[in-house]
Amino acid sequence: MESLRNDYYNKKFSHIYVEKAVSSHPRAQKILQRFPDAHIVEINHYKDVFCRKGQQVELQHRAQALILAQKTGNLLYEGAAVCQSFGNEHFYYTSCVMNCVYDCEYCYLKGMYPSAHMVVFVNLEDVFRELEKLLQKHGVYLCVSYDTDLPALEELTGFVQEWEVFAAAHEGLRMEIRTKCGRQDLWDSLSPNPRVIYAFTLSPEYVAREYEHGTSTLDMRVGSAKKAIEKGFSVRLCFDPMLYCPNWKREYQEMLVRVFGQIKPEELVDVSIGSFRISQDYLKSMRKSAPLSPVVQFPYENRQGVYQYPEALKREMEDFLQGELEKHLPGEKIFHWEE
Repeated sequence: MESLRNDYYNKKFSHIYVEKAVSSHPRAQKILQRFPDAHIVEINHYKDVFCRKGQQVELQHRAQALILAQKTGNLLYEGAAVCQSFGNEHFYYTSCVMNCVYDCEYCYLKGMYPSAHMVVFVNLEDVFRELEKLLQKHGVYLCVSYDTDLPALEELTGFVQEWEVFAAAHEGLRMEIRTKCGRQDLWDSLSPNPRVIYAFTLSPEYVAREYEHGTSTLDMRVGSAKKAIEKGFSVRLCFDPMLYCPNWKREYQEMLVRVFGQIKPEELVDVSIGSFRISQDYLKSMRKSAPLSPVVQFPYENRQGVYQYPEALKREMEDFLQGELEKHLPGEKIFHWEE
């Protein structure tokens, strides 16, 4: 049945929409060359496709279209309250890609965006220019892979390498690139820089299998993180979001056994802990489109506009993982998200 359903839908990126303003941009041309058989549609603005009414996000993930566009307006944003700053004062993020090749049921992008199609903003040089102006005022801690998974898209966009080159030339910049990608060949083509931190989101195998569709397995992610460390890259492990699931204590214990069976704790920059939380508006939208998802339909509590686990369960989960991690790491290397 699954194969029949997959055959019914278009293949991923079989349709590519290109804004007229970027049709001749070198990055756009390079991406288009990768899809010689794709149906190319020229458009005036990406929102003409991305923001249409009545889109079905869950179905679109089966046949994602690609949109090549120009990012305008504000290109850098102050870090959101639901994200961790890791003690950095000037915390920002940017979105050079909107949406992800992965299909995690709990992903806030499903509540934030009206479409599952992927938008690649090819004018990365404009983001660089705005960032250079900000760096003249103060140092910046910048997250560049919140609204997508850049390492998983590196073969398509090459953005990770471009960000690495930029970071190497700007000492006031510290950068985090977050991923669930398990590819190990990336580390042979990239160059380590202590100011660029690769943050691997790790989940128990049950969570990865049931809720993180299309992602690499836990062992693949750990294997990639291990190779990155061996190649000299700075690596952070993110046990965030923690998700409540059957036998959750055993699942998280087994996950840590597999993680620290391959990775030496002292070689990590740090780790982070945070239980699932999401904006009330995003979750409301997600519940309409995913009525059968246990992780979306869980009876969360709304605290100051953010849906979270009930306080007792939240504290039990985070304290448990904190205690397990402290068997391997000093407390000052373990960061918590706090309300």
